[in-house]
Amino acid sequence: MISRNETEKIDTPIIEPAFLLQAYGQGLFPMGTDDGEIGWFSPDPRGIFPLDAFHVPHGLKRFLKKSPFEIRFNTRFRDVMIGCADREPTWIDDTVLESYCRLHDLGFAHSVETWEGEKLVGGLYGVSLGAAFFGESMFSRVSNASSAALVALVDHLNLCGFMLLDTQWTTPHLKRFGALELPRAAYLRQLERAVEMNVSFRNS
Repeated sequence: MISRNETEKIDTPIIEPAFLLQAYGQGLFPMGTDDGEIGWFSPDPRGIFPLDAFHVPHGLKRFLKKSPFEIRFNTRFRDVMIGCADREPTWIDDTVLESYCRLHDLGFAHSVETWEGEKLVGGLYGVSLGAAFFGESMFSRVSNASSAALVALVDHLNLCGFMLLDTQWTTPHLKRFGALELPRAAYLRQLERAVEMNVSFRNS
């Protein structure tokens, strides 16, 4: 069970950061499985967002013009992961949670958070490596909260000079924003170029 107490001492095995980053650089990512093990995945085809052709649906664009939310970066990473895990079934087990929180401490994992006043109402998290960002999961507690975080993420990645936004798989929801599928070989060629670039995910 994922702990909701950020100060509680954690005694959970983690995936070593260097191993986890090496896996991402090779197109692999982990997920907790029903049997309590960690599975490693490299989908074919692979979902991505073309950062220069990201599409914001008209209704969402009109909604966001009202500035209903505040977007923050990297202020409540663990809570974003817990929000993403708050569903059944979930692949975010204790090992995944602690492994990515460790990556966050090292500056490789990031959260984009949607706030209403002082209430966290949605967000997403992922991993940055070179000029590649690997989106992991999103959650919403109010309408459009995760979509607002996604729009903010794409704006931020373009500002920082990223060239690849990985979505792992595509869904009808992501396709509304322009997500598309690449054969694994084509994805790996893009990934190889991206991870060699010296790009920083600066806090906004």
